[in-house]
Amino acid sequence: MIIYPAIDLRGGHVVRLREGDPNRQTVFSDDPTTTATKWIAAGAQWIHMVNLDGAFAQANDNSLILERIAAFSAKVQFGGGLRTLDDIARAFNAGANRVVIGTAAFLTPELITQAIERWGADAVCVALDARASKIATHGWQTTVDLTPVEAGKQMVARGVKHALYTDVSRDGGLVGVNVTETVRLARETGLQVIASGGVSSVDDIRALAQSQQIAGAVIGMALYEKKFTLAAALEAAEGR
Repeated sequence: MIIYPAIDLRGGHVVRLREGDPNRQTVFSDDPTTTATKWIAAGAQWIHMVNLDGAFAQANDNSLILERIAAFSAKVQFGGGLRTLDDIARAFNAGANRVVIGTAAFLTPELITQAIERWGADAVCVALDARASKIATHGWQTTVDLTPVEAGKQMVARGVKHALYTDVSRDGGLVGVNVTETVRLARETGLQVIASGGVSSVDDIRALAQSQQIAGAVIGMALYEKKFTLAAALEAAEGR
């Protein structure tokens, strides 16, 4: 199971939002590059980057920061505001190894098919973010009348292999990851599901790993609040 330290970017800063609320923001660093090097030095093989400016339809696409971090040894999974093929191409040109597509997957689902045809299924991940068991879009500010499992099955039909599942109500709250629904999504769709939202302890990571159905876990607030180290998370992901 792959551990993805999260770097959420807003206005050039590394931040975390509580339940995706832009008014409940904590700034952890004004130097995303240094943050990335810290996680890579601690053993990260992937970095999960989110362009919150893009998610909230603001102008900054953070391409320069992505370029700097992508030049390091870890791979980068990048999302936030990717609404067109041109947006996706810019992310890949800046060095992303995989893109995460959320809102656009439900507004213009043919974009997913086109992206997979152009860059391959391993380079595309769909964000199945849920609020009250419905898919959340537009920076988690609105919802679509689909459950994550329903949406996941639709995406599988379009050739999707990777999905990021976030229980929005838990994100940034250190209240524990939603293991049950994350495993259910993987089991019922066959997707390679990456868990996100609420990871608070290495026990959460162990529970996900022991399910043997989860492909990875994104960890944000717990690392920034030093609830445990990245080294401990990597050990737990390996069942140690």
